[in-house]
Amino acid sequence: MGRLKIGIIALIILLSLTTLGGGVWWSWATQAYSKQDTTEMIAITPGMTANQVGMELERRHIIRSARAFSILAGQLHTDSKLYAGEYFLSTQMSPREILNELFQGPEFAAIRVTIPEGYTTEQIVNLLVQKGIGTKEEYAKVIASDVFSYAFLQGIPQDKHRLDGFLFPDTYFLNKKATPHAVIDLMLQRFQKEVTPDVESQLKEMKLSLRNWVNLASLVEKEALKQTDRPIIAGVFMNRLESNMPLQSCASIQYILGTPKAKLYDKDLQIQSPYNTYLHNGLPPGPIASPGHASLEAALHPAKTDYFYFVAKPDGYHAFAKTFSEHLANQKKYQ
Repeated sequence: MGRLKIGIIALIILLSLTTLGGGVWWSWATQAYSKQDTTEMIAITPGMTANQVGMELERRHIIRSARAFSILAGQLHTDSKLYAGEYFLSTQMSPREILNELFQGPEFAAIRVTIPEGYTTEQIVNLLVQKGIGTKEEYAKVIASDVFSYAFLQGIPQDKHRLDGFLFPDTYFLNKKATPHAVIDLMLQRFQKEVTPDVESQLKEMKLSLRNWVNLASLVEKEALKQTDRPIIAGVFMNRLESNMPLQSCASIQYILGTPKAKLYDKDLQIQSPYNTYLHNGLPPGPIASPGHASLEAALHPAKTDYFYFVAKPDGYHAFAKTFSEHLANQKKYQ
């Protein structure tokens, strides 16, 4: 009889511990995945069940448990009410909040926004505003003064040029209700992925700061139309920098003008601006556009040549020259 009592007591304790453990697990599984805001675009196709959605969300590290997500969907009776579409979901959202968005449907569907390579900060902001995400005034404040904890932004003055070059050109899926801060942070997150240990090691070997890397890549982005020309153009700029020659990049003049001209004149090359690479040696004060991966790679691995000049040809490629006399001949031939 004593043994039976002990057995019953042990069973009660075991059941209590199991229930307690289940409660702890449920509390853990139904919390937001992370306090850090990482956003992902999730596509829900017609006919997907909550269990299938949960498995995808767990795989993408948006939620902690697909099982808890499926159980919660059953409790909320939302399994048959999930709207198909593209959604912009954050790791800061709890499973219940995610289900509420999927239940409400199209209002929360993501907007596809493609930022082309070579866009300036102003062009990026204008595109976002056209898509109905934030205002110019909101973006101006975010860009100039909001806090972003990225090492590549340390030491850069807090003004309208602070994020130039770092808003990475890519295709993003943005929620209509996303804040300008969240949108800008998403682009900075994407740029951060370009800063690999190999990149940092290469920059150290080149004795080139990360911002100057982006700065150089932005010039390459605006000058080169063809992929094969990018590392050669980067090499020309490096040769000029090492020889203390002005870069003489027409792209820097177009940046100053704001509205690009089909043809530049001598008076344009005399515009007083720190961004005028005809009047000032070295790189501009900051990037003139957001370079894509190809231009960043070209700036990281410039071609080793004896070229100091290049001129655009009608087919989009460039003719390169070692001497000024060769350059004048190319100009006469192609322009």
